[in-house]
Amino acid sequence: VQLQASGGGLVQAGGSLRLSCAASGRTFSSYAMGWFRQAPGKEREFVAAISWGGGSTYYADSVKGRFTISRDNAKITVYLQMNSLKSEDTAVYYCAASAYVLGSRAESEYDYWGQGTQVTVSS
Repeated sequence: VQLQASGGGLVQAGGSLRLSCAASGRTFSSYAMGWFRQAPGKEREFVAAISWGGGSTYYADSVKGRFTISRDNAKITVYLQMNSLKSEDTAVYYCAASAYVLGSRAESEYDYWGQGTQVTVSS
């Protein structure tokens, strides 16, 4: 599975962005998908995950109620809708695929990673 993240950019605090992660390969629907982020000088952290069928979603407490993860298996794409953005959301965002189909918050459960897309929120 190859992953290509896009949709990052510069946005003012309180604004919105939608990240996309396009996958290659016919087995996309067999994988849970996740989004992680890494801010400058910090370790990469979990943001959100969605199970293979989309029936289960998980969020970090810091983004719950503001971010929404979704997937379109027909388009082999996963999305991260980010609303009410804050300066602390500034980071490089990575999408990842996990063979653990229910989804996971653990970075170690993910097998494939995209290249990252920069999100910068100005205050």
